[in-house]
Amino acid sequence: MVNNKKPHIDLSPIMSPKSVAVVGASAKPGKVGNAIMQNYIDVGFQGKLYPINVNAADKIMGFKAYKSILDVKEPIDLAVISVPAEIVPKVLEECGKAKARGVVLVTSGFAEVGRIDLQDRIVAISKKYRMPLMGPNCLGVMDTRSRNDTLFLPTSKIDRPKIGGVSFVSQSGSVGSSLLDLISGEGFGLAKFISYGNAAVIDEVDLLDYLAHDKETKVIVYYIEGVKRGKEFVELAKTATKLKPVVILKGGMTPSGASAAHSHTASLAGSSQAYEAVFKQFGFVEAHTLEDLLYFAKIFDTQPLTPGNRVAILTNGGGHGVLATDALYNNGLVSPQLNKENQKALRKIMPSIVNIRLPLDIGGDAGSDRFSAALDALSRDENVDAIMAITLFQTPGADESVANAIVEHAAKKLKPLVAVSTGSTYTRSHVSLMEEGGVPVYDSPDAAAKALAALISYTRYKQGMP
Repeated sequence: MVNNKKPHIDLSPIMSPKSVAVVGASAKPGKVGNAIMQNYIDVGFQGKLYPINVNAADKIMGFKAYKSILDVKEPIDLAVISVPAEIVPKVLEECGKAKARGVVLVTSGFAEVGRIDLQDRIVAISKKYRMPLMGPNCLGVMDTRSRNDTLFLPTSKIDRPKIGGVSFVSQSGSVGSSLLDLISGEGFGLAKFISYGNAAVIDEVDLLDYLAHDKETKVIVYYIEGVKRGKEFVELAKTATKLKPVVILKGGMTPSGASAAHSHTASLAGSSQAYEAVFKQFGFVEAHTLEDLLYFAKIFDTQPLTPGNRVAILTNGGGHGVLATDALYNNGLVSPQLNKENQKALRKIMPSIVNIRLPLDIGGDAGSDRFSAALDALSRDENVDAIMAITLFQTPGADESVANAIVEHAAKKLKPLVAVSTGSTYTRSHVSLMEEGGVPVYDSPDAAAKALAALISYTRYKQGMP
């Protein structure tokens, strides 16, 4: 259940504006201001768009152009600024006088390169006008429902994910952009993407507060390099992680990485042990790699929670069943025994060559009928908390009907279900079919086991279990 309490800072003008001024807009391809304008056009933004450029002609990319944001006489929700760092204070003052309700500052050249004085000036201006500011040194934001897209990454180079329930926050623009591109091919949808850079004004505390209470966000995914307001972050985590899963990857956990983080976003990375202790105590789902972020995000987005760690392995390849059993053990999960009733039921259905025990290897010639019968039996077995269905599409019986059977079963949401499918072109086409149907698919048993372990661990935390 999501708490209806409002967050401390209203970020709606930044996330879902009805009017946007692009300061630094350009008709010249290759310019940041041109890419931002083009993205708003490409994603189908339905609000009002005002290109601002001091040297502007009458129109930029078909929109009436203005030399200053002060020349726009209509209300402005969001100002996206992409001008050189030295003139940002002047432009920001004009945004304040124009009563812009929020700012995304994509320009770099502030504290991350030692210009703390310049960053302090923009903070002072933001506070003077009570104007929330994202950045500097960031990609900004994307909201899939309102079609707000401040990213200067062309749609021709990076796919935009479908609408969904995962909100992704990244202190790094490069990490954020690469994962954003990958999400598009993972089968789950995005609610919001936020790149916040140096966090001069709006920081990770504000964003966690906002997303914890955002009704469109089901799962929060974080990449951070440091936390400025540690005590407040911890206090907020106590509430946020009880409301919804927060998957977090901390950059700069090694001494060398911490130094790189400081030069990247002027971030104080802090002690890795301290961060890990906080993550564990307050229910964060800690990822250790970029792959983990994707693995965990898609299981939380699609599957019901469970506190039980008994995972039934279903496979049409014996060797993969053995590897999966090892993966369960290595991730603190167990392979249960089926109850006698289900053993008898499966014995009547399965060919004599099938050994009715877990892992349940239903044979290399298994088709959709065998997969469906096995999934039904495993779902009603009280000894089973979750299911790992290993589907090797290289075998004679595995085809589109098997993928459809898994999708149909997963739609019932009786128990958490993950699939494992390893292979190339033919396999990938069926993986896409399953993921489009809401089934999280992994390319190895170990990846699937890690995701299940994360789901189970978070459920136990949320339910107050040891």
